[in-house]
Amino acid sequence: MSQYRHSPSLIRALVAFIAGSLFGLGLTVTQMVDANKVLNFLDVFGQWDPSLAIVMAAGLSVFSIGYMLLVKPKSKPLLDNQFFLPTKKHIDRKLLIGACLFGLGWGLVGICPGPAIVNLANLDGKFIGFVIAMLVGMFIGRKLPLKG
Repeated sequence: MSQYRHSPSLIRALVAFIAGSLFGLGLTVTQMVDANKVLNFLDVFGQWDPSLAIVMAAGLSVFSIGYMLLVKPKSKPLLDNQFFLPTKKHIDRKLLIGACLFGLGWGLVGICPGPAIVNLANLDGKFIGFVIAMLVGMFIGRKLPLKG
């Protein structure tokens, strides 16, 4: 027996790191980390840049194929005992408020959580502030007693 056996949590952490790195690389290559690019995509009546629609369609296509081949036919994932997929089947007030705040924030500054975390590597104060505000918002959101 090898003395270099790896624990399942170490393997999961390594896979999560690789997946997160690929996600960050994809955001960087497609320029979704550039707030101006995103804001131009959202400015349908101004200087509209539709190139991010292609990125989203390509991402959705890859996800759909991966989901159909790797998730749907399996009873459990490779590195865990169960899938952690959303179980709610209805739209409640908490989801609507969260979606509105997310869309409002994305539309105002052109950055959503994934690109903000990737942009932390720039040590730019506005992205550090964004991530801190996001974490505070997540904390407050978990403490609010909103019912459906």
